[in-house]
Amino acid sequence: MKAIVYHQYGPPDVLQYADIEKPVPKDNEVLIRIRAASVNPLDWHFVRGTPYLIRPLMMGLRKPKVPRLGVDVAGEVEAVGKDVTSFKPGDAVFGTCRGAFAEYGCAPEKSLATKPRNLTFEQAAAVNVAGFTALQAIRDSGNVQPGYKVLVNGAAGGVGTFAVQIAKHYGAEVTGVCSTGNVEMLRSIGADHVIDYTQEDFTKGTKRYDVILDSIGNHSFSAIKGVLSPKGICVVIGAKDDGTWFGPMLWLFKVALRWILRDRQFAMCRAKGNKADLEILRDLIEAGKITPVIDRRYNLREVPQAIGYVEQGHARGKVVITV
Repeated sequence: MKAIVYHQYGPPDVLQYADIEKPVPKDNEVLIRIRAASVNPLDWHFVRGTPYLIRPLMMGLRKPKVPRLGVDVAGEVEAVGKDVTSFKPGDAVFGTCRGAFAEYGCAPEKSLATKPRNLTFEQAAAVNVAGFTALQAIRDSGNVQPGYKVLVNGAAGGVGTFAVQIAKHYGAEVTGVCSTGNVEMLRSIGADHVIDYTQEDFTKGTKRYDVILDSIGNHSFSAIKGVLSPKGICVVIGAKDDGTWFGPMLWLFKVALRWILRDRQFAMCRAKGNKADLEILRDLIEAGKITPVIDRRYNLREVPQAIGYVEQGHARGKVVITV
């Protein structure tokens, strides 16, 4: 089968379109004929081998321990392990699968759910990591309630576009922060207010927010606190890259330290995929409450270009790989 592999760190052109052996599912796994996948920021970090600080723990010190890339997946069940009970060959599924940039992949049964009926495979592949990150940040870390005022900093990104829609589902009044070219898109997916950061700094406004979801990390703690309500919270779901050694880890460490020191107005969302949340996202999609925003589509050969585009940091919603 064809797959994207890499055996050294570097720019996206170290990725190779190669023939590899078709995987065989373990007892608790599903073999998926992959129809689509999508790119996450973590993918380009793995290609680059950054941040260097965590390379020995997560990636491999001198070269990648795992030569496959991609996590988000949608496709059709080709075969199942003997212990799998939820799926059968021919079922359309979506979820997470290690090595999703390929024609076939194996995933644990618990990492998948039945694909939303009203989505294409490309749309379904765009949901997984971004969708459950947004859901857990809003529902669990932010505890968003009806009537809350929620601001999403980085609202036009993969997580941000889901966060806007999910916060609206939970009854919040939502403000999205984005660049000029994304203002109308955010309004179209339900944002009550949109701030163009090229024209206005939300931390200098008079409005106070119950929850701020921050995927950018481009404002100081004091500036953020200045626009939080007295019991408000800033949920950090991403951060700026401070260089190849620390990447976003330095900012996230500072957030964690504030929590340890009992500054409960800042928290990190440690999102973790699970079948229950995939099914919640599927139900919201089928009910018309949320829909994926797709920026660009690439084919499997073009994964290096897709990852290079995401690395630039200006993708609107998700970038999808059609297999």
